[in-house]
Formats: sequence, C-alpha cells, structure tokens
Amino acid sequence: MSNPGTPRGRLAGRTALVMGGGQQAGETVGNGRAAAIRYAQEGAAVLVADLDLDAAEETARLIAAEGGRAAAIRCDVTEPAGCTDPVAACIAAHGRIDILHNNIGMTEGERELSELDIAVWDRLVDLNVRSVFLTAQAALPHMRQAGSGVITSISSIASVSYLKAPVYSTTKAAMNMLTKQIAVANASYGIRANVILPGFIDTPLSIERRHRERGIDRATVRTERDAKVPLKGGMGSAWDVANAAVFLASDEARFITGIELPVDGGQSALAGYRVAADLA
Repeated sequence: MSNPGTPRGRLAGRTALVMGGGQQAGETVGNGRAAAIRYAQEGAAVLVADLDLDAAEETARLIAAEGGRAAAIRCDVTEPAGCTDPVAACIAAHGRIDILHNNIGMTEGERELSELDIAVWDRLVDLNVRSVFLTAQAALPHMRQAGSGVITSISSIASVSYLKAPVYSTTKAAMNMLTKQIAVANASYGIRANVILPGFIDTPLSIERRHRERGIDRATVRTERDAKVPLKGGMGSAWDVANAAVFLASDEARFITGIELPVDGGQSALAGYRVAADLA
C-alpha cells in the first residue's frame, strides 16, 4: 500500500470521523482506508466506522503502527443509529468532531430501470444519500457550537454523467446537491462542505468486482481502465482521493466550500463526460 502523501501535521489537534473507513479484501488500498490513514498522518485523531468491524480495526491498526491515533466502531448506515452513533462516539471520545468524511457508496443489485426492484432502490438510497444526511444532521450542531468543521463526501463523476447503474448515479447526484445545501446553510458558522468526484481509481471495490463478475484476470481489468484515462499513467489510486480530502479538510482550503472536485485524470474534461458510462 504505497502512500505518496507526506505527513506535515496540517490537521494537528483535530478529530476525523471516517464513515466507511474499512475496505473489502484486495491488492490495493480503498478510498476510505486511505483517507483515514492520511488524516492520521496529518495529525488528526481518527474514528474509523464501517459495517465490517474487522476491516475498520485493521485500518485503525495500520494507523497505530505509524504512531497515529485511531479507534474503530461498527456501524450499519441503513439504520439511523448506524449514522448517529459514530458521531456520538467521536464526541464522547474527543469532545468534538472537526472532520466528517462520508465514504459510503454501493451499486449492488442495480438493474436497468424497467427491471429494478424497489427494495434495491430503497436500500441504495439509504446507503448513498440518507446516511450522508443523517451523519451531517448529527454532526452539525457540534460543529456549529465550535464555529468550524468540514464535511467531505465521496461522490463520483458518474453523478454528472450517464452510468449503467441508475440508482448509484442518481444518489451520487443527490449527494452533490445535499452537500451544496449543507455548505450554504452552514457557511455563517464557519463550516465547509464539499464533494470529491473520483474517476477511474484502482481500489478493491473497482477491481475485484470486475475480476469476479467478468471472469477475467485483474491485470486485464487494470489495462482496460488505464486506457480510458487521459492523464499519463492511467488510473489513480485511493491516495490521490485521500490527498484531495486532506487538502479540503485543511486550512489551505479555508475559502473553498460547496464545490465538486473531480479527481479523475482528466476524464471529466472530455466532452459530455462520455467515459463515465464505462464505470459500471
């Protein structure tokens, strides 16, 4: 898990709650784990929340091995308590929550709209949108009292273009607008909210599913995806997304709120975001 980030203590004295900070098994680091590690490397105390407690604890262990501060908690964001309890745990442990990082997102069960089961629609809406609303709702009173705070959510370039996963695209677009609502409504309190729009990123979620579902080797999956990225070098890594999140959480981004930041090697610069259809 090579990490190109350079620790500089930009988040010293702050706390970060990373929702979805574990990851599934794979050869590379996932977006949530990378974000949690980078926040800790920059000095933040991190609470890692995930449905898979073992994965969350592994993230915390990796942070502790580097001398950082981290704890883990299990949460199921399809239940309201799974969104509010991690916020309460962060407040109980540290007395504050400075950074809320939402890394929840799934496409499991997607079908073309005419074949889509309403239960799948409801589950993915709960996972991808309602969880962001509920965690923000729980964190905002504490951030308002502190007069500062950062909420960063991981969306996708599929939120602004066609993707063969209608619920995922729709919910990520909703996340974008929800973030703008949060940003404007809380700007006077010194709270900032932004979304990151990853493109082709080499994570276990991206590679392992395609390897499994299509029955092709991982190297072929990577070669196909690399070829669709304009920037030399092909796909990005979760560290690229995490470093963008660190920037948005830091004082260097003090005048940035309500934005959609592509981290995609130039994919979104292509006319009509036409490559997003290949994300599925």
